[in-house]
Amino acid sequence: MDEGGMPLLPDSLVYQIFLSLDPADVLTAGLVCRQWQAVSRDEFLWREQFYRYYHVARDVPRHPAATSWYEEFRRLYDMVPCVEVQTLKEHTDQVLHLSFSHSGYQFASCSKDCTVKIWNNDLTISLLHSADMRPYNWSYTQFSQFNQDDSLLLASGVFLGPHNSSSGEIAVISLDSFVLLSRVRNKPYDVFGCWLTETSLISGNLHRIGDITSCSVLWLNNAFQDVESENVNVVKRLFKIQNLNASTIRTVMVADCSRFDSPDLLLDAGDQPGLPCRVFDLGGDSEEEEDPDPGLHTSGSGRVKEGLRRMLDSMLDGHAQLSDCALETQVAELLAQSHTKPPESSDADTRNKYLIFTTGCLTYSPHQIGIKQILPHQMTTAGPVLGEGRGSDAFFDALDHVIDVHGHIIGMGLSPDNRYLYVNSRAWPPGSVVADPMQPPPIAEEIDLLVFDLKTMREVKRALRAHRAYTPNDECFFIFLDVSRDFVASGAEDRHGYIWDRHYNICLAKLRHEDVVNSVAFSPQEQELLLTASDDATIKAWRSPRTVRVLQAPRPRPRPFFSWFASHRR
Repeated sequence: MDEGGMPLLPDSLVYQIFLSLDPADVLTAGLVCRQWQAVSRDEFLWREQFYRYYHVARDVPRHPAATSWYEEFRRLYDMVPCVEVQTLKEHTDQVLHLSFSHSGYQFASCSKDCTVKIWNNDLTISLLHSADMRPYNWSYTQFSQFNQDDSLLLASGVFLGPHNSSSGEIAVISLDSFVLLSRVRNKPYDVFGCWLTETSLISGNLHRIGDITSCSVLWLNNAFQDVESENVNVVKRLFKIQNLNASTIRTVMVADCSRFDSPDLLLDAGDQPGLPCRVFDLGGDSEEEEDPDPGLHTSGSGRVKEGLRRMLDSMLDGHAQLSDCALETQVAELLAQSHTKPPESSDADTRNKYLIFTTGCLTYSPHQIGIKQILPHQMTTAGPVLGEGRGSDAFFDALDHVIDVHGHIIGMGLSPDNRYLYVNSRAWPPGSVVADPMQPPPIAEEIDLLVFDLKTMREVKRALRAHRAYTPNDECFFIFLDVSRDFVASGAEDRHGYIWDRHYNICLAKLRHEDVVNSVAFSPQEQELLLTASDDATIKAWRSPRTVRVLQAPRPRPRPFFSWFASHRR
């Protein structure tokens, strides 16, 4: 200041100096005087700091809910759960999966030690209950999910059957008494299972048709299997879907369309022009497929016979040299043309649920996402047990939508409002062709985190990438991810968990473990709390710097009431 109290440096020059400082130095300089403090809160200054510090593309706009660039910078700097606050070591083997209750008061963990542990989520996390599944002939537990009112826990694991054949099993545990209520067979075990309603869950079964052809049957099960009335079903078939080329249905989950309430993401802002954007292949109500032979308009069975005749004629003439696998696949596809029930139509205004799962059509490694609409009349075990609304020839159900990611899918997760589907995928080489279904293409070490909008049925174009995996295609395992309101997190094989911002498409934090990170989970009520589970047999709790400061701040001791009262009587 000069002798008259006026600043010697104009605001514009102070602004230019502050532009060259780091964000922390800007805040420190703002403590010098009122002029510097005013400049240190300038919106244009923090806009530049934001884009420079976080390496966000300049054409990506500010988040619509943000009130200022300064507050948005502070949100990403101070409210990301990246500070380790607790390490849980009660498991004795690899921890494979974590899941929170909807209230956020509890969470469950599954492990290779064959236990399902239920934890109290307080300021200091504590173990509430541990269920040992070895007495039920389980090899390990791998997945869990709380039902909507947090009264029941679905736990999924690998079951050792006769002759050491491994299948899967789902157990339902009461969270009031921790009693095992029911057990449901689940095949293959990586179907995992999921809740459809508060008291009904979905499981799978697999039936072999040929060497590389099978069908997956998805079942709706009552969580309470001890129903004595013969008029009440405890199980009902939902869908029966054909599998080609050794593929199977895995990783089922349910998306509730009625919860779509979030605005469009900003992820497609600033994209390079010309990048491909995948649109869902519509299996039923899309435009009609082009008929390869317009002159052939026979019945379904007649079309199959004609197709088989042409294929055999081509082989006898020497024009087609098919392997046993290729021949089996072609025959299966022809038979399915007349034995598949098309998707059921529904009222466009009705908000139904989607069943989402991984599948494939070229090889056994999951490279497609299948979506099947679940109509209201299918959400209960009441009614006919088998074949509801199905003609005698309709063996299989058609999918409503299919997404092909051209890579090995190793993880899926839904946003809290169920609108966006996030997918971990390890890409195949560009232009690769699957010649043998038992020999899938090699996969990339980089994991792409793809985003699909279930409202518009389109892919959000830019993939998130920072995490890595190293296991080959035939040993590839699932890496669970989770999505909160503002963030998405995933494990990786490079001994880290990762957190990205959903809106700006940037990596915000790397969370270190001593081994592979298999699963992550945000608290549904507090996205500034994240859990990570690892092959190092630990679960780590991470909180944001802001939350840590609040929890560690000394609290003023209240004055005793009687001393305050006495002082005011004098």
